[in-house]
Amino acid sequence: MDRVLTPTLAAMAATLLLAAAPARAADGAALFATHCAECHSLKEGKDKKGPSLFGTAGKPAGGRPGFLYSEPLRSSGLVWTPEVLDAYIAAPRKKIPGGWMKFDGLPDAAERAALVAYLAQVAK
Repeated sequence: MDRVLTPTLAAMAATLLLAAAPARAADGAALFATHCAECHSLKEGKDKKGPSLFGTAGKPAGGRPGFLYSEPLRSSGLVWTPEVLDAYIAAPRKKIPGGWMKFDGLPDAAERAALVAYLAQVAK
C-alpha cells in the first residue's frame, strides 16, 4: 500500500517543525541577514527593493497595499503559511513563474526551516 502525505499529516509535520523554532531562530537570523536583508526589511512599513516582511505570516501573497507586486504573485492565490514560504524560499521562480523575485532559492531544507521559524517569530 502506498503511503500518501495527507493534508492533515502535512499540517502535523509543519507543526512539529515550528515547535523546534526557538532553537533555529538564531540560525534563521543569520540566514535572513545573508540571503534576504539586502532586499527585505522586517520593520513595519519599511520597504526596500522588496516589500517589508513584517506581518506577512498568514496573509495573502502580493496583497499588502502600497507595494507594487508582479501580476503572477498578486494572482497566485497563495497565503504565506509556513509550508508555502518553505516552497517559495526553496525555488521562488518555480513556485511563482513570472514573479520578480531575483533570489535563486535556498535548497537546504534545514536552512529553510530555520529561516521560516525566524520569520514567524520576528515578522508579527
